[in-house]
Formats: sequence, structure tokens, C-alpha cells
Amino acid sequence: MLQSPNPPSASASRPRTARAQRPQSPQSEDRQFVTALARGLEVLSCFQSRDKALGNLEIAQRCKLPKSTVSRLTHTLTRLGYLTLDVQTGRYRLGTATLALGSTALARLDVRQIARPLMQELARATQSMVSLGTRDRLSMLYLESCRSASALTLSLDAGSRIPLATTAMGRAYLAVISTREREAIFEDLAALDELAWPALRHGIDNALEDVQRLGVACSFGDWQPDVNAIALGFQLGGGMPPMAINCGGAAFLLSRQTLLDQVRPQLIATVQTLMQTLEG
Repeated sequence: MLQSPNPPSASASRPRTARAQRPQSPQSEDRQFVTALARGLEVLSCFQSRDKALGNLEIAQRCKLPKSTVSRLTHTLTRLGYLTLDVQTGRYRLGTATLALGSTALARLDVRQIARPLMQELARATQSMVSLGTRDRLSMLYLESCRSASALTLSLDAGSRIPLATTAMGRAYLAVISTREREAIFEDLAALDELAWPALRHGIDNALEDVQRLGVACSFGDWQPDVNAIALGFQLGGGMPPMAINCGGAAFLLSRQTLLDQVRPQLIATVQTLMQTLEG
């Protein structure tokens, strides 16, 4: 058999092998998926309620993108008004265009105004923190939050994000969506961290069984070791996104037994009252 007089070197062939073995996300197989748009939205989404401003390096680290790519994205978003640049520090804040989008979306969610007094009463009665949220990709976004005045509770307000897979709120959300949507989310979670996914899936499956058996999804130390919570998801229809209300706090104040025996009936009653009010 004839051989090439100049066979390719190992270093020349290695990049092709690496690219062939790299796992692909579900989006990489979607021809309708616009990567540039997704990256721009990822930049906007990396800002959290506790952030005063972020530099390109911090944004790049959070979005797992090259700094050069982030620089172009932040420049474009600033030109369009979605970011504001502090020229003295070189750091960015969310701009008025982004805030206008958020205000428009929240204005449609009349459920917040109706839910707040019910949530505040539940927080007072259970000495806990009660929050209303919906999904933002692989996180749950807090839309409203109420806490007991006398209890030591988490410092999370509207606009905060918590993980989808390990929290009671996220698991309650997964319980009320369609199987097709749930499987699509599972694909994204698996692509994000293949090693962690089996344990995450096990926790989610247990929580889905809890919803069938107990009426609520549970997270006892799964998100943070010292935090316990239960949650209940619901669908309002009328174009509204699926939502969930959680009830939780420090584990030494809200034990598993306390949440299931005392808090659970009150949480279920609160969600039922909310849905009846909105539908009536």
C-alpha cells in the first residue's frame, strides 16, 4: 500500500479530533437558533439584582465567552440603550431599554399585586420567606417576595435568580409544565454539566414523586445545606407563564417535618385562593 511521503503530524490532526469529540448543546443542532442574539441576551441576563456594575472581564467569566466577543456585544448593547457605560470605571449597568422591557413584562403580571397580600400573610403565619417566581432558562426568577418580620430569612428579593434543578420552586415548576417542555429543559441541564446531571435528575424525579404524593415539591438542603423549602407550581392560562410559589428558610428554623406538617397545608390553601381569585 502506498503511503504519503509527508504524513500529517499528530499536532496537525489533534484539533480535528478535539472538535469531533466536543459535546454539542441542543441549540447547536437547531438551524433556527441565532447564536449572536443568544449571546447578547446572555450578557443582559448575567446582571443580577445585587450588581451595581460589571466590567467586560466579569461578564466574560459569567457568560463563559471570550472577552473580545463580550467587548463587541457590550459596545452594541450600549449603542442600542440596553446597557449604560460608566466611562470613568469602564463598567456597565443595565440601560433604560432593558428596564423598559422588564417593566412592560411585569405590568402584564397582575398576579403579583393579587398574590402579595396572600403571600405576606403566609410568611407571617409560617415565620418564613414566601416567593413567587417563573422560569428564566435554567433558573427561577423571583417576581415577588415576602418575608416574616420576626424570622431569620434569606436575603432574596424580586429580580433574584435561583437554580432550577435543585430548588423547590424550580422542581415545582417542572411538575406543572408539559412533558415535552420538561424533556427539553432536561437536555439543556445535561449539556450544561454532564457529570452532575445524573444526581440532579435523581433529585428532580424524587421531587416530581413528592408532588404526586404530597402535593408539593421539596428541597431539603439540596440547593444550600442550611436551607429547606417546599413549593407548589400552577398554570393560569391566558398567555401567562407557568409559575410557582415557595415557602422556606433556614433549616434550623424550618425543619422538614415543620414544612410538611404545618406549612404545607397553608401553602396549598394560599395557591388555591390565589387561583380562585384570578379565575373569578
